[in-house]
Amino acid sequence: MTAYKVIPEYSTLSAEQFFNEVVPSQKPIVLRGFAKSWPFVASAKQSSNDFVAYLNQFYNGKKTTMMVAPPSANKRFYYNEAITDINYLSGEERLDLFLGRLIELIDRDVYPAISMQGTPINEILPGLVAENCSDFFPEIEPRIWIGNEGIVNTHYDGSDNLACVVAGHRRFTLFPPEQTCHLYPGSLNFTPAGAPTSLVNINKPDFERYPLFKLAQSEAYSAELEPGDAIFIPMLWWHNVESLAKVNALMNYWWNGSSEPNSVSPSAIDSLNIAMLAMRNLTKKQRDAWRCMFDHYLFHQEIDPRSYIPDHPQHILGDLSVEDVRMIKDFFAEKLRK
Repeated sequence: MTAYKVIPEYSTLSAEQFFNEVVPSQKPIVLRGFAKSWPFVASAKQSSNDFVAYLNQFYNGKKTTMMVAPPSANKRFYYNEAITDINYLSGEERLDLFLGRLIELIDRDVYPAISMQGTPINEILPGLVAENCSDFFPEIEPRIWIGNEGIVNTHYDGSDNLACVVAGHRRFTLFPPEQTCHLYPGSLNFTPAGAPTSLVNINKPDFERYPLFKLAQSEAYSAELEPGDAIFIPMLWWHNVESLAKVNALMNYWWNGSSEPNSVSPSAIDSLNIAMLAMRNLTKKQRDAWRCMFDHYLFHQEIDPRSYIPDHPQHILGDLSVEDVRMIKDFFAEKLRK
C-alpha cells in the first residue's frame, strides 16, 4: 500500500480555534472524538440493528434518492468502462426499506454496493440533528450519507467540508488543489455524482495511461476514521472516500462557497464553465495573456488593485450592495442570451 502523508490530528479543539486558525489555513485536519457524545454514534457502536432502530424513530416516511452499483462495479460508484455512462442505478426509495436491505446484505458474500448520499437530514429525519448537534455549526443543516462498503472516486467540493463518521469506518485520501493536473480530471459537466471526478483509480492506478499520477501520489494525505471522528476537507481539495464496513454512516457540514445558503450566482464552477466557453478558441499565447489578467484582478498574485484604486471607482473590485450584484448579474445574463 502507498505510504501517504499523515493528516494532523486534534482531540480537543474549540469552534473559535477551528474557524480562526484551521479554516483560514485551508489545510486538512482530523478531529478525533468530535462527535463521541452523540446518541447516533452510541447506537452505531452497539450494533447495526440498534443503529437502524435509532434512525427509524425519526423517519417521516418520505422517499429520497438511493444508489445501487452491481457487484461487477467492485464497490465503486463511477463511470462505466467506456466512460459513456455511469455504472450504477439510482431511484427514489423509502429510508426504512433501504435500511432493511442494508441489514439483509450484511451476511452476503456477493452483494451490490448501496448508498444514500448527501440527503439533507431535516427532509427525512426531523429531530435527529437536535439530538446530535455541534456547537461548531449551530445554524447549518448537515447532510447524511448511509451505505455498505463503497468507494466514491476522487473528486472535489466547491465548499469547505467537515465530515463526521457516525457508523462503520472510512478511509479518506486527499490531494491538494495543486495536484489537479496530475489527477487527470474528467468532464466538468458529465460526472458520476455531480462533482468533477478524477479518471484514476487510486487503488489500482494505470501508470501507463496516467503517468503523472505518481506525482500526485507523492503529495497525497490519508486517514482512517472511526465512529465519532471527523475530518476537515478544505474547498477544492480532491478526496477519495472508501467506506470500509458493511454498515456505514456519515454526517457532513458544507457552510460556504457553492453550498452557502446565500451564495451568489454564478458559482465558481459556473464561472469556470463560462470562462472555458469564452476562451476555447483562443491560442495558447492569448490564453497566457488572459492568465495575467486573471492573476492581477482576481488572484492578486503581486498587488491588489484595491490598494491603489480609490474606493469610488473600484466598482466590481470593491464592496458591492445586493442591488449592485443584481445589476451586474442581469447585465451578463443579457449578454449571454445574445
